[in-house]
Formats: sequence, C-alpha cells, structure tokens
Amino acid sequence: MGTNLFVGSLSWGVNDAMLQEAFEKAGTVVSAKVISDRMSGRSKGFGFVEMATPEEAQAAIDMWHEQELDGRKIIVNEARPKED
Repeated sequence: MGTNLFVGSLSWGVNDAMLQEAFEKAGTVVSAKVISDRMSGRSKGFGFVEMATPEEAQAAIDMWHEQELDGRKIIVNEARPKED
C-alpha cells in the first residue's frame, strides 16, 4: 500500500494530470486527485497524491513542499486519516 500526501494551496488551474505529472518527478504516483466542489465543479484548492512507497512520498515532500506549482507555493505533507 502506498503513502497518501495532502497537497494544499493549489491554484485553480491545476488538474489531476498536472498534479500527477509534477509528482512523478519524485517517484511512482499511484493516484493523483484534485478535490472539486460538487456543485460548481471548481477546484477546492487542494488534493491528494498517493506515492508507491514511503521513501518516494518523503522525496515528494522534500521536492515540492513550499515550492511553486502553476504560479502558487504549495503545501505538501503526509495526509492524516479522515476523522469521524
């Protein structure tokens, strides 16, 4: 099982494919999803990337945390489990 990363402060223009392409520079991406508003379909400004291994996840954090993607500095850290 891979390691899930939370990616915040995304610009409105970032889509799933852009997110996946960016994070593939750090390792194997299992999945990449920008979260959208159900009503408008517009990005909520954050997403999740699943990396294949914990080592690749750490490499992605080291590579992308507080770096620019599509004109905005993004925040990358390990995703916490969803609370009830």
